[in-house]
Amino acid sequence: MALHFVTIDWLGSRLGAQPAAPLKPSVATVRLPLPEQKASGTPPPDLAPSQPPAMPQHARKAKPVPLPQPDAAVALPPDNGALSGPQAVVEQAVAALPMPQIEPEPAPPAPQAAPAQEPTGTRRYQVNIPPSATFDLELTRTDAKGANWNASGKMVWQTDGSKYKVTVEAGLSMLVARVNLLELNSEGDIDDAGIAPREFTEKRRGRAMTATHFQRNEGRITFSASERSYPLLTGAQDRATIPFQLAAIGRANVNQMGGDIDILVSDNREAAIYRFQLVGEEEIDTKMGRLITWHVSRPPKPGSYSARLDIWLAPSLQWFPVQIRNTEANGALTTQTVSKISLNNVKEQ
Repeated sequence: MALHFVTIDWLGSRLGAQPAAPLKPSVATVRLPLPEQKASGTPPPDLAPSQPPAMPQHARKAKPVPLPQPDAAVALPPDNGALSGPQAVVEQAVAALPMPQIEPEPAPPAPQAAPAQEPTGTRRYQVNIPPSATFDLELTRTDAKGANWNASGKMVWQTDGSKYKVTVEAGLSMLVARVNLLELNSEGDIDDAGIAPREFTEKRRGRAMTATHFQRNEGRITFSASERSYPLLTGAQDRATIPFQLAAIGRANVNQMGGDIDILVSDNREAAIYRFQLVGEEEIDTKMGRLITWHVSRPPKPGSYSARLDIWLAPSLQWFPVQIRNTEANGALTTQTVSKISLNNVKEQ
């Protein structure tokens, strides 16, 4: 029976399929430290560089961070007789796994909680928006108790230069079905400060969809799941767009990555200024091969957010985010790694 399902899945995946045009990285070697470049203020051409640019002089080279490896399969709970067949397998598998998280969801505010502390401000960065692309993703997670599991996902970035749309899906791929555990969607415009979200939505399996609204006429950020609101600062982002905004900053002027990068980032209940810092140059292993990346990190900030967020950008691949890792305060670790990149010419509708 297993061979039968595998054969059907193999044949189905090839019916009506169109050949993809995967983006291949260029191979280069970078030595550190190199003299610091002077900022020209002019974005580079919208082409993949022949080699990664030199790191800012004061940035240190860091050792590669190994990917978490699963040490055991996740056991399915025993069938209690309520369901049978493939549907039972899918439902039991989902029940046994923790929900994937990019950032731990904060607890709902108390009915008479004090007003949220408003962000103070951010600066404007030079930007050069990366082209449209589709990303196949591998997702690994180690929860606070040490259990490991794997999942897969897809991320689609679309832009026509004036508008954008990004979608992220993560879920389980079974022999007879796919179950989405998390869906993120963001839509908006492109302006002189970069990506300018209008609406961000999040849907987790078993929970209602939440929406974050970037009300540019009123200059506020509001939420469907919270009564809080925040001032809409220059360059504000959501959790789906922040990796691409960082890519746009690096593409425009690499020297901007040498200092602290402060960006207001909103999730589904609140917003906070994320301070990203350049860790250094690292090589990471992916299914596309070994990639030279620039590793930027947002350390935990007491009183604002308790998780560490790490993003690896690949200068030889349009500065696309090829790996994202979230380390929660309780030790849980979620890593999202790109296994394939396909450039496309999808325009915003």
